Amino acid sequence: MTIFTNGGLGSGVVYSEDGLILTNEHVVRGNGQVEVGFADGQRVAGTVRATDAVSDLALVEAQRTGLPAAKFQTVLPRIGELAIVIGSPLGFENTATAGIISGLNRQIPGSASSSQSLVDLIQTDAAISPGNSGGALVNSRGEVIGISEAYIAPQSGAVALGFAIPAATAVKVADQLREDGTADHAFIGLGLAEITQQIADQLGLSDTRGVLALSVPEAGPAYQAGIRPGDVLTKLDGDDLATPEDFLAALRTRSPGQTVAVEFRRGAETQEVKIQLVARPAS
Repeated sequence: MTIFTNGGLGSGVVYSEDGLILTNEHVVRGNGQVEVGFADGQRVAGTVRATDAVSDLALVEAQRTGLPAAKFQTVLPRIGELAIVIGSPLGFENTATAGIISGLNRQIPGSASSSQSLVDLIQTDAAISPGNSGGALVNSRGEVIGISEAYIAPQSGAVALGFAIPAATAVKVADQLREDGTADHAFIGLGLAEITQQIADQLGLSDTRGVLALSVPEAGPAYQAGIRPGDVLTKLDGDDLATPEDFLAALRTRSPGQTVAVEFRRGAETQEVKIQLVARPAS
């Protein structure tokens, strides 16, 4: 289906038969009221019921009931499986494009500085274009396995690189948004940066391995556990960290209240601390 806003359009997926539509937060950003177009040609008014910028997901309540709710498959697909993208690319409503699942647990390089939603994604070569955002990525059984999120444009040298939020993440967030209008996310209190060779030279680091703790708010869990700006994070729960996106992807699978082990370097010394995650503060 198509979500029409003051600023453009996007796509959506029927989440419940009583009119709840799941889409991307960036599709409805800045809008309280939208219009929802269905495959049968009917258009109805819609109200943006809840949004979550961290996961880039939102719920729209359409003024229509008795809808066929999509079936979500929360188990990750296998690489090589058929993948079909359904949406309204460039305004061409009810368009389907086909391909395969190209990869899992993907991060878009450099995205950590601008968005926390572009991590732990499903990669597909089924064409995703502007207007597909918020639409369904489905398997051969018609089950929704992801919500279309982003693509890398051809002018960047990419060919058929599209990305979708896994259904498990989408369902978890959507259920929380439906319940009370908010979604919980684990918060550690760290501003991160990639370690380039220039940064390594400036800080006197022996190599570019790990992730730099750029800012560490004093009120946050990381500071309370002993991490300071300039520390180099190397592992989270035993898994190596190469980029800030790796860290955010790992954090996405954790919940507030859980404790994680973070290994870091400070000068020549390597340390490990336990950090209890908290709920992300409202911004």
